[in-house]
Amino acid sequence: MDKFQAIDKENFKILSPFVDMVRIHGALPLFTPDYLLEQKIKLYHDFAIRVSIGSTVTEFAILNHSVDRLAKQASAIGVDVIEMGENNLNLSVDEKRRIVDVINSLNIEVQWKIGKKDPRHQLDADETLSKIDEGLKLGSAKVILEANDGVNVGIYDERGLIKWNLIGAITAKFPPNSLIFEAPQESQQSALIAEFGQRVNLAEVHPDSLASVESQRRGFLSKAVFNVSYLRKDPEGGPAAKFIYYIIKTKHPIEQSDLISLSHLPRRTVQGAIDELKLQGLIIARNSLDDARKRVYIPVHSDWL
Repeated sequence: MDKFQAIDKENFKILSPFVDMVRIHGALPLFTPDYLLEQKIKLYHDFAIRVSIGSTVTEFAILNHSVDRLAKQASAIGVDVIEMGENNLNLSVDEKRRIVDVINSLNIEVQWKIGKKDPRHQLDADETLSKIDEGLKLGSAKVILEANDGVNVGIYDERGLIKWNLIGAITAKFPPNSLIFEAPQESQQSALIAEFGQRVNLAEVHPDSLASVESQRRGFLSKAVFNVSYLRKDPEGGPAAKFIYYIIKTKHPIEQSDLISLSHLPRRTVQGAIDELKLQGLIIARNSLDDARKRVYIPVHSDWL
């Protein structure tokens, strides 16, 4: 992450082999003359590092109907990747495809970011899975999972700990190598490396943390390792959610009407339990193979749960 901090070129030369891409932070590209951005991008290109601009700039361009201009200016100064997200937008698939085509036409890669920065407006597990699937189908080789500051956003809870049940729901459907985990905090970086191994894709890494991250990838422990949160397998919430989860685990795939019949609980209670379990990333709803009009529920099965 480049926040226009000072860079010691000699030290960065040592660390540069550990970096695949640098993202120029937030709206900074909007405030900086193109010739200065071009100089900065050339510095990274000299180290064989690709450069991206974040979704903040792209959303600004979309809202101002200037995606063509953004793409042309980005191409002229050597940007390799333009990030796209829907933090403040809701775009149709056709609109997204048109924007991707404009950017790709100038040989710039589009990388999708999934999630919202505002803790009050977060995607649930099903919405997250749907957006990841859409991003990959639109041509993004990998999708980024939004973290903002790493607290109460995306895969992180209000304490900055990883929601392992949500991670389990995601990785049950998409391989980890198709994901880039934003991990601003060192404890989050340590936890993800410990869980997924040395080749896990991490973003939002501060330059001062590069040596620490690379050390952990190679098996050397750091002080951040001792703050790692551990996998949570059991459902949280009241007795109804736990009971419904037990039935789904033992009787899946199962329809809501069968859950009501087996549990003898009111429909509203069962629906509330289902919503809670989906939010925790413990179950997934799918169309029934016997009747496409009906939904059935299955537990998340994953190597990481």
